[in-house]
Amino acid sequence: MEFPLFYQKKIVLTLLVASCGAFPGFRANGERINQEGRILGPAPAVTNSILFNTPEADAIVSAMQIFPPDNPWNEDISRRPALTNSDAMIQQIMSDLPSTRRALRAFYEMNFVLVPDDQPLVPVNFFNYPDESDPSPYPIPLNLPIETWPHETGLLTLQQWQQDINNDGGDRHAVIVQPGNGSIWETWETKIVGTNWEASNGAKFDLNSDGLRPAAWTSGDAAGLPMFPALVRYDECERGRVEHALRLVVKHTRAEFIYPARHYASVPYATNANVPAMGQRLRLKSSFVIPDNWTVQEKAVLRAFKKYGALVADNGNFFSVSVTPDGRWPGGAFDHLSTISITNFEVIQTTGPTEGPRSPGAPVAKAGPDRTLPFGTTANLQGYVDFANPRPLIHWKLYSGPGTVSLADSTKTNTTAGFSAPGLYTLLLSADDGVHAVAYDAVVVSIIPSVILRIAHSGQNVQIDWSGGNPPFTLESTDALPTAQWSTVLTTNSSGVLLPIAGSAVFYRVVGR
Repeated sequence: MEFPLFYQKKIVLTLLVASCGAFPGFRANGERINQEGRILGPAPAVTNSILFNTPEADAIVSAMQIFPPDNPWNEDISRRPALTNSDAMIQQIMSDLPSTRRALRAFYEMNFVLVPDDQPLVPVNFFNYPDESDPSPYPIPLNLPIETWPHETGLLTLQQWQQDINNDGGDRHAVIVQPGNGSIWETWETKIVGTNWEASNGAKFDLNSDGLRPAAWTSGDAAGLPMFPALVRYDECERGRVEHALRLVVKHTRAEFIYPARHYASVPYATNANVPAMGQRLRLKSSFVIPDNWTVQEKAVLRAFKKYGALVADNGNFFSVSVTPDGRWPGGAFDHLSTISITNFEVIQTTGPTEGPRSPGAPVAKAGPDRTLPFGTTANLQGYVDFANPRPLIHWKLYSGPGTVSLADSTKTNTTAGFSAPGLYTLLLSADDGVHAVAYDAVVVSIIPSVILRIAHSGQNVQIDWSGGNPPFTLESTDALPTAQWSTVLTTNSSGVLLPIAGSAVFYRVVGR
């Protein structure tokens, strides 16, 4: 930015104030953005084992991409048609339960622990399904939590619960997450016997892949599905949005599994098409109005039920979803869910491994290069979208910033944007074709404050002061303009300098960040 000022006293003084760089926190183009259009920030680092019910775990998990955006757990099914026998299947699900249990429940069940990539491996004896288990050893930390701890385990210590000293039994699921390499390790009927770990089964999943377990292999869930991506977590409810499908338990399932499930457990054995299969996806009907006075946790769960639905993952005695047993949940956080009758749900037509978001031709959005501009100027946004068919809907929006943004046309990749105040702005470009995962990219625009200059003569000196810009400031000089050769006079964090008046013309400029 150039601001010529002329002061005549034996010399001509021209002061140029230039701005370069950006505000602190400036990010390069290429942000990690999840399926909800939420910028995840830097990939998380884990250096020690961290329990699920801590702020440290919240920060790490909230920055994770939990399976690719086109994964079934992250698939937007809000526009999918219902099955023709949806009503009959809902009636079957209801009739399998006693009249007092024909509503949704949220149970405090699965927890998890985060471990580093170098977590020591521990042998595990798989006593029930060793032939359907990913081989031992597993990265088990000393503080591995077992299902329902600490919410439903009374005064028992974690070690006592690991040992099951009261022989409570139960499913005893355990979930280990390695954010660094993107692995999940899950077991069930997990306990310490003597000094050794044992479990009924063990399954490993790759968070960076849409890969499945081998056909007919079980896992911690009877559907052969992972549990971790389906859990309702504290951190996401605090943000007011659950960004994935849920884990659904029904009373009875038929002898069939559909994508992405890999295993069935039909007891008693059933083939009736109106009995849900493992992997069946249910959705809360769009006609269900979520009351404004319900808790933020309930609203987050129900919005997810409408957008992502829930996958039938196991058999049980309720129609239920799984919530982490986190002591930070406020009392009654999910109580209203038990007033929602099963009749408010529908069964949808699911997509296969190469259908929906996993079909060819997904759009790719590029928001263009990050840039720095002086306040009062207009940014020329230079985005573009690669796509096949159908043609996606394009949309620009303000993601974050200190002021408002005026977009000439938010539905075009190339448009202009004006900014109401200096600061760091992130603009999000999206492309939605209604079939694939929405494509996102972001551009960061640094709007540098206007520089205001003041000059005053004092004897044989000139006092130059300025406001705006960001330190450190570098004062540079040259004998003639135009020039590409500037000499550094001084560098300062202050916003003013006293210069002697020489006998010849000198041109100065101030360069700030």
